[in-house]
This record gives sequence, structure tokens and C-alpha cells, in this order.
Amino acid sequence: MPQDFQNLKFKKLLDKLQQESWQLELLISGFAIFGLFSATEPIQVNYDIAQNDNNLVPTIIWYAAKVSCWILISNLLVHVILRGLWIGSLGLRYVSGDIDYEELKYNDKFTNFLKKKIGSFDKYIATLENYCSILFAVSFLFIFYFFACLLCLITILLTIFTFLDTNLNGVWEKISVAVGIGLILFIVFGSLLTFIDFISQGLLKKKKWMTKIYFPFYKIFSVITLSFLYRPLVYNFLDNKFGKRLSLILIPVYVGIIIFSTFNYQKSNYINKESSSSKYYANANNYEDQILKENDFIRFASIPSKVITDNYLKLFLIYGNNLEDRIFEFNEGLKPEEDQRGLKSENFSFSSSYKYQRNDSLRKEYYHTLNDIHSIYIDNKKYASDFIATTNNFKKFGFETFLDIDTLPKGKHILKVLRKKIIRKDTLNTVLVTIPFWKFNK
Repeated sequence: MPQDFQNLKFKKLLDKLQQESWQLELLISGFAIFGLFSATEPIQVNYDIAQNDNNLVPTIIWYAAKVSCWILISNLLVHVILRGLWIGSLGLRYVSGDIDYEELKYNDKFTNFLKKKIGSFDKYIATLENYCSILFAVSFLFIFYFFACLLCLITILLTIFTFLDTNLNGVWEKISVAVGIGLILFIVFGSLLTFIDFISQGLLKKKKWMTKIYFPFYKIFSVITLSFLYRPLVYNFLDNKFGKRLSLILIPVYVGIIIFSTFNYQKSNYINKESSSSKYYANANNYEDQILKENDFIRFASIPSKVITDNYLKLFLIYGNNLEDRIFEFNEGLKPEEDQRGLKSENFSFSSSYKYQRNDSLRKEYYHTLNDIHSIYIDNKKYASDFIATTNNFKKFGFETFLDIDTLPKGKHILKVLRKKIIRKDTLNTVLVTIPFWKFNK
């Protein structure tokens, strides 16, 4: 029945559950912490894979899962510690009762100070109980806050892809751009108002003239941020002084943690750990025999080892999402009328034999363009490339070619892979990757 929540028996049941909820809190926290710690590694691996492959949607999804896990872990760990302290305090109260300041025989100055600041032991236990109960709810509330920020960002990206990144021409392109810019400005301004209202704990809802401006944004952003799902939790959290005070403490703490996580220790003024190899730095991810962990990824290209003892050099070029777009830029005839990339169902795909024959006839042209837009140099000497599609030892899809280095002298050499790009109608050769290696005889 819809009116059951007003029933006296139901309210008594809630009061009883409220008093005994600490047992469920500890049980759920324990299982949740164990499960979340077990999930962090596979989530991190999938996030690294999506980021390395430049897949925007999976990157956002796995990033959201990663942040949500760590928000829950950090909050639940604090909750378990405080709840343990609460249980310990109850045990101490059973043995020792309340604090007897007279028994301590301190000076009156210290006695009066301690009575004022600490008060009774029951007050301390009640404060711990309040923090424990609210922290358990806050753990999930902050995830909703994070999702709200993420959804605002996703809305902006969708607007850009829908209205600004289009193939329209003429008047329709101008209309699309104008609508897109207008929507982006609206979303940014609405996000700013929502954030101000959140930080100020509802300031924009208090003044009459402010509410007239903010109310339309509030209704729209309640849908964008999905706040209608957790709004009762928010207002029940903010309708008392303790909840407001705790939110004022936690927000700076989270901001401080985010800022602190960006710091790292700088060991040298001239030498840094770089994300890719260069003339002066050899990144392990460019050498296949040094890729040991599942979440070590080849960013652009790799060779078998730092030391090459054969008279040939294998070069593996990773397949990136934007590679095929580069090929289409230099050979528009390869661009299909309907782009088949993306998530597809094998069971519900209908393709004619003509389509397969046409794709097969264009495959040779595809590889020709692929080799044409890439240039390979060793010590500034150009080498011919003949890339073919393959998977490497780590099941990564890409292209492979072999270079004849029989005449290379012993010692250090620099391999460079260049890729053509069209920038403002000009064709430029940009360095895709630089890999140092050493050649010695067996």
C-alpha cells in the first residue's frame, strides 16, 4: 500500500532497524571493501587498455568505475575504523562507566577545560555513532556527486559530436554550429550554477530573485545529473547542522586528496621518466621482451628488444582508432558509405557477397596507403616498409614489418617512425615514435 510508510507499526520497525543497523553496516562494509579491492586491479587494467586504444566511451566508463571504487573504499575504511572505535568505547563504558574528572585529581583549570571540551563519555559515543551512521550514507552520496559531474561532461561531449563535429555544409553547418555553441554555453552556465548551489548548500534556492533564474536550470539539470534518484538522501543529509558541518569538512578533504595525488617526487633537473621513448630515454613499453605485466601497453610501436643480434629488425605498429581516419584522409576512395566500426552483433549482421568482394578489392589499396603514409628511418636512413596486419605475442592487433639491418654497424642506433598528417591542408611528416636500440653480433 502507498500509505504503509505512515503506519505506526512500520515506523516502529524503522526505529528498531535504525538502532540495530550498525551490525548490517559492518557486515556490508567488510564484504564491500574485500570485493572493491579485488575489483580495482581488473578495472585499472581495462581502463589502461581503453586509454591506450583511445576509446573514449570505454575510457569514461572504466574511469567512472575506478573513481567510484576508490571513493567507496576510502569512505568504508574510515567507517570501519570509526565503528570499531565506537564498539571499543561501548566496551570501555561497560567496565569504567562515565569519565570521573574528580578521580583524576587535576588542577581546576585543566578539570574545567576538559569538562567543557570533552564532556561526558556518552556524548563522545553519541558523536561517534553520528559520524558512523552518516559516513555510510555519504559513501554512496559522493559517488552520485561524482556521476553528476561526469554526466555534465558527457553531455558537453555529446553536444560537440552531434552539432559541431558533423559533415554538414553551407547554411546547415552554420545552423548546427550556432545551436551547438548555444547548448554548450547553456550547459556550462547551468553546471556552474548547480555547483555554486551545491557548495553553498542551497544558497540559490533561498533568495526569491535567485530562484526565478535558477529554477529552470535546476529542473533540467536534475535530469542531466540524475539527481532525482538521490535527492531525498541529499536533503535529509543537509537538514541538520551535523550533516552540513560534515559536508563542509569532507568536500575540502576530497579536493585536497585529488590535488595531493597529482604530486610526484622529482629526482633530477634533467632526467625524467617519460611516457614514450626518445633519443635519451628507453621506455620499456617499446620493447616486447620487457613487457611483463598485463597493464603494460605498447603506445605506438615496438621492437623485440633493446639489443638486436639478428640481421633483421621486426617492427610492430599498434592499431589505433584514429589510424584508419588518417588513411581515409589520404585516400578518400577507401572511406565507406556506412562506417562499420564500433560495436556490432555477429548474429544480426547482413552483408552481401558483393560487399565482401568490394572490400577484398580495396584491401590492396588500403595497405598501399598504409605504407605510403608511414616512413621508417634508422639513423636518418630511410627503410622501405611493407606492413601487414597481425597480432603480437600479447594478442594486440596491429601491423608488422621486417627491416634488413645486416649492414648496420655495432652500437647504438635510433629508429624513427613518421606518419603523414594533413594540417590546414598541408601534408606534414610527424614523428610517431622514436626507439633507441643497440646492435651486436651473436
